[in-house]
Amino acid sequence: MDALTLLGLAGAACTTSSFLPQAVKSWKTKKTEDISLGMYALIVVGTFLWLIYGIIKHDIPLMAANSISFVLGGLILYCKIKYSNRPALIKND
Repeated sequence: MDALTLLGLAGAACTTSSFLPQAVKSWKTKKTEDISLGMYALIVVGTFLWLIYGIIKHDIPLMAANSISFVLGGLILYCKIKYSNRPALIKND
């Protein structure tokens, strides 16, 4: 593997892993009111398009990063849609 591919994989690992904390938090807490539906809809569509582009170009870093980003972004979007209509829990302090 050449240095340029390694550079691409390192960048892909950084940007792709940035979705993980939000995906885990959304899945565990089922709270998504502060997440933008529009942003995650665009992220999912965009990463899907980048994935298709990477497949066409046979670009391993693009395929790896965007397949994982698509799944994680899709999970966050799923949680946003599924849990947005839940009534807020009221705490009595």
